[in-house]
Amino acid sequence: MSDYVLFEQKEHIAYVTLNRPERMNALGQDVRKGLIDAFMKVRYEPSIRVAIITGAGDKAFSAGADLKEHNEIFKKKSYRVGPDYGALDEPPHSSAIVIETYKPVIAAVNGYALAGGCELSLACDIRIASENASFGLPEAKRGRGANFATVMLQYLMPRGIAMQMLFTGEPITAQEALRFGLVNQVVPLPELLPAATALAEKIAKNAPVSLRRIKELSVKSIGSPLFFALKMAPGPSPYESQDAREGAAAFTEKRSASWKDD
Repeated sequence: MSDYVLFEQKEHIAYVTLNRPERMNALGQDVRKGLIDAFMKVRYEPSIRVAIITGAGDKAFSAGADLKEHNEIFKKKSYRVGPDYGALDEPPHSSAIVIETYKPVIAAVNGYALAGGCELSLACDIRIASENASFGLPEAKRGRGANFATVMLQYLMPRGIAMQMLFTGEPITAQEALRFGLVNQVVPLPELLPAATALAEKIAKNAPVSLRRIKELSVKSIGSPLFFALKMAPGPSPYESQDAREGAAAFTEKRSASWKDD
């Protein structure tokens, strides 16, 4: 795994930390590779039930693409930077690997979440922000695309506000993000990771098969007509699973459930 992305597992929770604070945790190629490696581990390690992603330092979750790195590539190859990191069909796209990991993911947004960094937070299921956080999509000011955010943001907040953010490139504060429904909670910076961990622990107490089913159906049904979405059945069925049997038994016996991690 890349040194620019730290990975730690504590019981059923994985902590993924963008570790480039001197560059505002910019999403250079090494960071993107590290994110993909980390979330492949989250995806396939059965004992991991929830993931938290955050940034190192106290200034930025991630300031987005590493434009200095891109500028160096432009000098050598002026017509294209490389893969279209805004398009989901051309890897590596770190937002895609997060949203397509069918386990709950919490973004602990500790400062600036800009451009691709904002998109990375949008790929998470829940966002908790520190009081100094801000969310912005300045791609229109830089001649870039914001493909993921253009599609996703309108599902997470009022479309008019989403389009204003995209068209102007101006950021919003953590409190504005809370008011618009983009984040679940705003806390002082020292309380950010504890708050994210407390929420992750609540989630991790629940049945893994149910968590996966909820996440996968939620993601795959985005944009689908209601009755089509209700007839979808992606992922493992919880209804005849061992977890369903255990859940019923635990309820009847008035004890905590002991879930399987498969």
